Amino acid sequence: MEQTQSREWEQTQLKGLFCQSCGMLMEEASDEEFGTNADGSKNEDYCSYCYQKGAFTDPDISMEEMIKATAKGWAEHNPSVSYEVALEVSRKNIPTLKRWQ
Repeated sequence: MEQTQSREWEQTQLKGLFCQSCGMLMEEASDEEFGTNADGSKNEDYCSYCYQKGAFTDPDISMEEMIKATAKGWAEHNPSVSYEVALEVSRKNIPTLKRWQ
């Protein structure tokens, strides 16, 4: 069951535009949910939680800290996904994102 849940969650996360720092799905995001460049324009690579005014909101966060934080957030906001599944998916996906390359 956990593997099936993990595959389904992973497929959902890989559709469309997503934050290149935390992996948040941005496909249906409002402009306010996108990060901003130094000039105030919308940055389509990052969400507003991760990137504002041309800089990362938490520049010192490690990749492992980001993995745990995103897994916790996903599990809290989506009752159908366990923390363990969210952590597994985060460990696969976060290292592939632009910020962590």
